[in-house]
Amino acid sequence: MRVVIVTESFPPEVNGVAHSVLRTAEHLVRRGHQPLVVTPAPARGAECLPETFGGAAEGEIPVVRIPSMPLPGYPQVRIALPSRQLAAAVAGHRPDIVHLASPFVLGARGMQVAARLGVPAVAVYQTDLAGYAHAYRAGRGLGEAAAWRRIRAVHRAAARTLAPSTPAAQDLTAHGVPRVQLWPRGVDSVRFHPRHRDEALHRALAPGGEVLVGYVGRLAPEKRVDLLAATSALPGVRVVVVGDGPSAPGLKASMPGAVFLGRRTGDELARCFATLDVFVHTGPLETFCQTIQEAMASGVPVIGPAAGGPLDLVAHRRTGLLVPPRDGAAVARAVAELAAEPARRAAYGQAGRAEVTARTWEAVGDLLLRHYAEVVAEHHGRPLPPAPPASVEPVAPVLPEELPA
Repeated sequence: MRVVIVTESFPPEVNGVAHSVLRTAEHLVRRGHQPLVVTPAPARGAECLPETFGGAAEGEIPVVRIPSMPLPGYPQVRIALPSRQLAAAVAGHRPDIVHLASPFVLGARGMQVAARLGVPAVAVYQTDLAGYAHAYRAGRGLGEAAAWRRIRAVHRAAARTLAPSTPAAQDLTAHGVPRVQLWPRGVDSVRFHPRHRDEALHRALAPGGEVLVGYVGRLAPEKRVDLLAATSALPGVRVVVVGDGPSAPGLKASMPGAVFLGRRTGDELARCFATLDVFVHTGPLETFCQTIQEAMASGVPVIGPAAGGPLDLVAHRRTGLLVPPRDGAAVARAVAELAAEPARRAAYGQAGRAEVTARTWEAVGDLLLRHYAEVVAEHHGRPLPPAPPASVEPVAPVLPEELPA
């Protein structure tokens, strides 16, 4: 199958969209398919492979990088400029299907190109852009309404929309997006593994023997890392923050006792995850939350907001704790509860690891290929291919009455 993946983000950028697109493209190559990635070009001087990504071992992935500009106020995010390269790249690849990853600007243009060429498109919902617009407009809601209009316009034109979690699927349907189905994310449970725990690193980060409580991710307003301020003041707790972004200076000023490690990747990131005693994610706008899965694979108990993707991932009082979103005091209480009970931390960590080991990128990639095959068959009026046995079971979210008050 020939596939064009039009994505708003791709390495060298580090975020959930870029990572999942790379793993998807790698899986397509391993399965004998022919992907082409089209993405905004990174900032001038950033390290990247302009024409291919990957190597001989996993197969090269051709990449077309469209001229871009930084998002005003958040230069780490690149916005593709209008360019004839997109249409030329899609037409030149002669795709059977177009995959739109978190479509908004470049993805919306990709949808138009696919429609003109008569090629079916799958739109993969990965970012709560409406929630981000609301957060960045200080709650005025004007940007949120405009974002939902854009989301509906793109996703209604797609043959199928794939949502990463049950709450995200419900949100899309409630806002008038049709043909929504689930497609979760995989996790590398070999790279993220409890064996990477480093006691020397733990002693360096928490020299007084403190319980090490960590956040991993972008430091941006919508992630609400500021909610860790109360936690950073708890006795016997040391907060460590892994990541970078525009909120970093303010966070460092408000949490002087926390350790900020900056961006970490690869084996170094895996070591950081496994060395934590508790992982906390504070963002209330996650459609999935890959870092929660990575922490669980690392055998670390998790605390997350009872909103969005974490509802599908965190089994409350079995693999971690869910807390009311946007409530720093609730986060601090949950941390204090786990900090006082090392045996419960260990039990949650073990249960979390067991929960995610079957959620491999291979299984998730094969599920995506099933979606592709169904969409292509429907487009051409052919019978649907027989469904293989499900290797990724859908996750039932925690019911509202089971959530913490």
